Amino acid sequence: MPHRAPGSPGHKTTNYLSGKAIKYYRPRGSSDIRHLVDGGFQAFNAGRLSEACHIFTEKMLAPANDTTIGLTVAGALTPAGLGGCVIELLDRGLVDFVISTGANLYHDLHYALNFTLHRGSPFLDDVELYEQGIIRIYDVLFPATVLLETDAYIRDFLVRSGMSGPVSTSEFHYRLGQDLLARHPGCEEYSVVASAALAGVPIYTSSPGDSSIGMNIAYHELMNGSTLMIDPNKDVNEVCAIILAGKQNGCVILGGGSPKNFYLQGQPTLWEVYGIPKGGNDYFIQITTDQVVWGGLSGATPAEAVSWGKVNPGVLPDTVVAYCDSTIAFPLFCEYAVGSDNNRRPRKELVHRRDELVADLLRQARESRDTRTAESITAQPAEVDRHR
Repeated sequence: MPHRAPGSPGHKTTNYLSGKAIKYYRPRGSSDIRHLVDGGFQAFNAGRLSEACHIFTEKMLAPANDTTIGLTVAGALTPAGLGGCVIELLDRGLVDFVISTGANLYHDLHYALNFTLHRGSPFLDDVELYEQGIIRIYDVLFPATVLLETDAYIRDFLVRSGMSGPVSTSEFHYRLGQDLLARHPGCEEYSVVASAALAGVPIYTSSPGDSSIGMNIAYHELMNGSTLMIDPNKDVNEVCAIILAGKQNGCVILGGGSPKNFYLQGQPTLWEVYGIPKGGNDYFIQITTDQVVWGGLSGATPAEAVSWGKVNPGVLPDTVVAYCDSTIAFPLFCEYAVGSDNNRRPRKELVHRRDELVADLLRQARESRDTRTAESITAQPAEVDRHR
């Protein structure tokens, strides 16, 4: 394969970037889509998507239930334009916190920085794309310079932010969102990261080193001597504290992967590690193409999650898995939600309550530990016959 500096043009043969720009789609609550879901999606996976829409709008969003809702995002969804659906949910208070792959957040920054991603084809000559300095994500195409300029923005942000020492990914993303808002006014309409910062919604990344954002943080440490460190312990405790504080808890899982488990492990962490019997999630909605037969976490069903204490065994009727591509199902799901009666809630703004919630987690965990210690001291030891 011929060598070239990343992003540099080669000999030009085809205008691969002539396709339409991919824009963030914002759902408007279409009555036609609600009619389709209610009347036409009756069985098989269409029926499961209809069921998911009803669980979300009639139960999870019901004011009386006061459900704390987490959204997990895996797969290349922001490059495909689904960030607009997420922004709409954040703006309406329909999602209280987000757990995403770092890649989705990194590619979200392209939109905030006004770069363009194009519709293309998955059936192209990738060697020729390489020679022309074009990046392909299945059928999404953009120049490699988009990566280089986004990287440069992140590195400049890291320097001017002055962040140092251990921080949670929620703090990092909040500060990043604030920087975007300050330097690119109005970008909250085109960026999940900026919109979340404005709405007070914390965003977590379960594998912060596994993305271009993490790569640039590593550069900042090596080249600038930075002490900034992404602390996964802070993330685990913050997510557990958010779940613990919820009157009811529910999740909407797009894809699966690490973000799915990072959310669901919160309940086992509470009962198994901290000795706080929260009881499992009350609602579980997943849109995925993965299958349970392969044994991976992405395809694991809510019924299997019961055995781990991740899902309350009494609420399985309020759980559903729709086996469908998220780029198809999620916009329909969001259209249905935006058009429902419960289409707006007061924002919890959990990003500003993290310290308070973690302090309450610490208090309850210490009380549980002290209770267990006292019980073990007062318990009668088993009698042992040492002469046998």
